[in-house]
Amino acid sequence: AAAAIAVSLIVSFTLTPMLAARWIKKKKPVERRSKGEPEAVEPGSWQSNGDEIDSGNETDHSTPGSNGHESKDGWFYQKIDGFYTFMLRLSMRYRWVVVLICIATVVSIYPLYKFVGMAFLPDEDESLFQVNLRGPQGTSLSATQSILDRIARDIRAEVPGVKNTLVLAGFGRGSGPNNGFINVALLPVSEREKSQADLINQTRAIARKYSSKDYQVSVSASSSIAGSIGLGRGGSSVGLYIAGPDMDRLTEYANTLVERMKQDPIFRDPDNSVEIGTPEIRVVIDRTRAADLGVRAGDVAQALNILSAGQIVSTYSEGSQQYDVVVRADEPFRRDRTNFKYFSVASSNGGIIGLERVVKLEEALAPSSINRLNRQRQVTVSAGLPPNASESDALAKIEQYARELQMPPQYVTGVTGQSKELQKAYESFMYAFLLSFVFMYLILAAQFESFIHPVTILLTLPLAVPFALLSTALAGQTLNIFSALGILLLFGIVKKNAILQIDHTNTLRAKGLNRYDAIIQANRDRLRPILMTTLALVAGMIPLTLGTGAGAATNRSIGILVVGGQSLCLLLTLLAVPVFYSLFDDASESTIMRRIGGNLSAIRESIFRSKRESKSPGVSEPNGAADATQGN
Repeated sequence: AAAAIAVSLIVSFTLTPMLAARWIKKKKPVERRSKGEPEAVEPGSWQSNGDEIDSGNETDHSTPGSNGHESKDGWFYQKIDGFYTFMLRLSMRYRWVVVLICIATVVSIYPLYKFVGMAFLPDEDESLFQVNLRGPQGTSLSATQSILDRIARDIRAEVPGVKNTLVLAGFGRGSGPNNGFINVALLPVSEREKSQADLINQTRAIARKYSSKDYQVSVSASSSIAGSIGLGRGGSSVGLYIAGPDMDRLTEYANTLVERMKQDPIFRDPDNSVEIGTPEIRVVIDRTRAADLGVRAGDVAQALNILSAGQIVSTYSEGSQQYDVVVRADEPFRRDRTNFKYFSVASSNGGIIGLERVVKLEEALAPSSINRLNRQRQVTVSAGLPPNASESDALAKIEQYARELQMPPQYVTGVTGQSKELQKAYESFMYAFLLSFVFMYLILAAQFESFIHPVTILLTLPLAVPFALLSTALAGQTLNIFSALGILLLFGIVKKNAILQIDHTNTLRAKGLNRYDAIIQANRDRLRPILMTTLALVAGMIPLTLGTGAGAATNRSIGILVVGGQSLCLLLTLLAVPVFYSLFDDASESTIMRRIGGNLSAIRESIFRSKRESKSPGVSEPNGAADATQGN
């Protein structure tokens, strides 16, 4: 974008003047008088077309048709100019009313933001979604394949617009034979009547027929953008992890949280990452008795390791080959769990203690896999969301439900997956907005050679945000990473309009007009180019808002925000800029601001003087030259 703007700047300075000189013909004075146009004005002069403006006071003597606006403009633009002039004079008369309106507009950002909500990505219709299946541990691959085939058959028969289905057993959210998924490819958007969201809802009705206590079936949309950044092509929109020392407690918390989320209609197919069902034998050490007998837990673990897996005690070399010598219980002893009583461990009190005196065996079902975070065990709770739902609101609800569990301090929670990326994107955009304000202020301060005028311009930027959020809400969308880019684009447009207004106002004041007349005349003069650029931008963005097909949701997120935000905030910003300009100009005339300005001027003069002296060290200038230098 920066390169494109730089190229357009070069074109505006070179190609545009050349084409204007070639194509725009100079009209003769007779033609101007016959068409009612004003006579040509000499370069460097200022013409009021007969309206006297007294620069000595703040009284407006101009009329809506003064300065050539009425004579050379059509009736439609005259109506617009007359209405804007009336509103501008009214705003200058009641400046603090305009300030209060601007404050109320900025304050409305927070409730509008809460109403709109945030999402990481827009809901894109990519004509593809997934059906995920997870069965109990021990389910064979053929049984999983059979269930997936039946689900796919029902989808093709009952869901319209399905192009084909692809069944894969043994893959999916888990990596065992009890997991699988179905890729459902739809016809292109132009060839089907229902949207992808409607077809997903129909598929969920089919999935509920196959869901039970043992089998969990979920449906999720596919996103190529999410897949490109490592979040998976399909999956859940929000996720929360719980980490802690005890896996049983983690499983209990996760199951309770999932049941609570199932009662909330905003969540779709809530699930957790725990897959209980793998049988195991647990060895439980009686630590009190082991301590009395002088047996350490590490010695017990080593003895059990020798019993089951073995331990390398030496190496054996034969020729150029070297082999490990592993001590392990014989196979008949490993097959029978009761044979551990024949093993013993050394006691620190002296003597040998049999394992059956300090341990006991328990049968249990364990997770198929255990995830860890910072050396703590972790489970993840995730869920999908309906179309255009706010991920930030859904995540806030999950965190609230997690707090209601009242977990001990050693159990911590955090966002994961797409929810984590949403928080990172939000923080990044906040930094981007802050830096954009800083850089814009520095550039404008250098161009205007003023510390006040950039503030006047930047104050209009927050006025565009509520209207952008309002247009997004009216379109039924959420604020995502693409609409956030649209806000940055909107800032550039609003800032450009304010620059045109203030720069022309300063130019007219430098030519001798009083402040009030300069403000009125400058804003009327710049109304036409502002309307032209705004209408051109809105017209160029309309195809994005009305587009269909692949990528339409992404384009619509930017188009709706820019079109609605710029159209709705245009009048307020056109009135707020001259009001802020006059208020800051009044403040600059105060005693405090004059002192600050004098101090800044003194600092600037001292810096320039030190630079001049550093360029010619040891060389004394004549008094006249020094005085001339200081005078310059």
